[in-house]
Amino acid sequence: MLAALFYGLITGVLLCFTFGTVFFSLVQNSVDNGYRSGVKIAFGVLVCDAIFVFFAIFGTTLLPSIQGFEKWMAGVGVLFLLALGVTNLFREQPKLAYPKTRFGDFLYYFSTGFLLNGLNPVNFISWVTIATYLRSTLQYDFAQVLLFFAASLLAVFATESAIAVFAHRLKRLFTPRTVTLINKVTGAVFILIACQIAYTHFLKS
Repeated sequence: MLAALFYGLITGVLLCFTFGTVFFSLVQNSVDNGYRSGVKIAFGVLVCDAIFVFFAIFGTTLLPSIQGFEKWMAGVGVLFLLALGVTNLFREQPKLAYPKTRFGDFLYYFSTGFLLNGLNPVNFISWVTIATYLRSTLQYDFAQVLLFFAASLLAVFATESAIAVFAHRLKRLFTPRTVTLINKVTGAVFILIACQIAYTHFLKS
């Protein structure tokens, strides 16, 4: 059980440093709007991952049987990432400000994290692959699998929250010009990942 706990924590931390859309969004929003915005994004990612883990553990039979479901999800993800990427590339130089914590702000940041994580099919496939590996290769029983994923989810949220706080504390190093550069790099990353998803699911034979 201790091994399952340990490997779960390590897996959760490593998954946060794949430098995908969530990572860059965490850094960008934490610098622009304070670390609380990053924590809210992390919470959205946590809820999305928890849903993925649920289906990874109990099987995909509960999912609706829709023909081309994965391609539809990939298509929505591509459009969502392209929209975010273009917005970041062409947005004006930001004024660094900290919005008041309101329910609307929570929904905005929460949904951003949830959608960035959920609309990339690779994330769901990753959790399913991990679940398969635990059962078939490591021969984990049900309790060990649950402990592993609970530790992974905890590590994901804690690590992403730490990234948000760390980026916020370095805010003094980020002038508006530097933040503009971060926004453009983030936008380019979103567009590149959208292109990669489109190539993988629609163009690759």
